[in-house]
Amino acid sequence: MKPAVSFISLGVRDTAASRAFYVEGLGWPVHMEVPGEVIFVQVNHGLMLSLWDRAAMAADAGVDPSGGIPAITLSQNLGSPAEVDEALAQAVAAGAVVAAEGKATTWGGYVAYFADPDGFRWELAFNPTWQVDDGGDVTV
Repeated sequence: MKPAVSFISLGVRDTAASRAFYVEGLGWPVHMEVPGEVIFVQVNHGLMLSLWDRAAMAADAGVDPSGGIPAITLSQNLGSPAEVDEALAQAVAAGAVVAAEGKATTWGGYVAYFADPDGFRWELAFNPTWQVDDGGDVTV
């Protein structure tokens, strides 16, 4: 698996409060938003920060919201569902635990999750709309 981080996702208690802090307070521009669910902010060359409703994120990542796993995921975008499955198999061979098998999403993508030895979740994703231009700007 190629080393890369495309998204840092934070599971937040209140997306409106997080929006007020990051967008209104810090002045970070919203790249895309699904009100009440997730807010995407581009934070660096090809890197997005997602502020995701904690319960929805936990359900997607296969995390018990009452457990001790931090509400954070690191995400890597790959070129196809097959690449997602291959990367998941490589992670498992290296000692990862599958948190969620590869599955099609409602937004047209494909995702899988694994947990590293400390329980941190990695999302492996194929997003057919994900593009990064030469300047590092993301299109989703």
